[in-house]
Amino acid sequence: MLTFPNAKINIGLNITEKRSDGFHNIESVFYPVEWCDALEIIPNQNPDATNAVFQSSGLAIPGNESSNLCLKAWNLLQDRISVPPMIHLHKVIPMGAGLGGGSADGAFTLKMLNEVYALNLSNDELKDFARKLGSDCAFFIENRPVFCFNKGDEFEDYTLDLKGKFVVLVNPDIHISTAEAYSGVSPKKPQIALKTALSQPISTWKKIVKNDFEEKLLLKYPTIAEVKETLYQAGAVYASMTGSGSTVYGIFDNTIDLKDRFPNFAMWQGFFKI
Repeated sequence: MLTFPNAKINIGLNITEKRSDGFHNIESVFYPVEWCDALEIIPNQNPDATNAVFQSSGLAIPGNESSNLCLKAWNLLQDRISVPPMIHLHKVIPMGAGLGGGSADGAFTLKMLNEVYALNLSNDELKDFARKLGSDCAFFIENRPVFCFNKGDEFEDYTLDLKGKFVVLVNPDIHISTAEAYSGVSPKKPQIALKTALSQPISTWKKIVKNDFEEKLLLKYPTIAEVKETLYQAGAVYASMTGSGSTVYGIFDNTIDLKDRFPNFAMWQGFFKI
């Protein structure tokens, strides 16, 4: 069985307070985009197999198997599965880029195992398993726009319709760790609540919809700021860094091809489908 784990972007990201457990409370809207990996899962035909087999192609995946979210997903469900799977992941979405690609891979593995082995787990049950993989993994179970809050792992349905808008994502190949991103942030309540800001026309978002990570990171990494400015110069109605970076996206009213503007960076461009 083959499926295509997709990326997401953050539309607005407010870091509202430091929690007593060391994490931060945030508010953001997660929105799916069609920049995808490819994931294949089939039951192992070797009757003596006792564990999952994982292979990958495409972009090199850092770390070892103990940190691989596809295998962590298998570990969560293996007691329910008699025949271990063979998993192949073709990696396309840049890693450490604010796009949630690894989280999508883990969540889609849960969904595929549920389907391939007819486990009959509900979406709520799959979300509970996904939260054990990471804060934003549960988003990819239903994979539709949501308002997220608390640690970024609690969601509520949110109506934000960007279908038909054209989006360009540019990754300048700068890796920013979560710890580095948060080290430059002073949590605060936003002057305008995110839901209120997003209810305004997109043409106003530039001034009122913020990503709190940008303030320090765009100064530290001027290339990210240059990408954002280039998107605005090309006609974006709104542009922002997503997550803790370093990917920047621009939303356009019409189709545009910006590959020549960013010849040395990974990028994806296409329409919002939801």
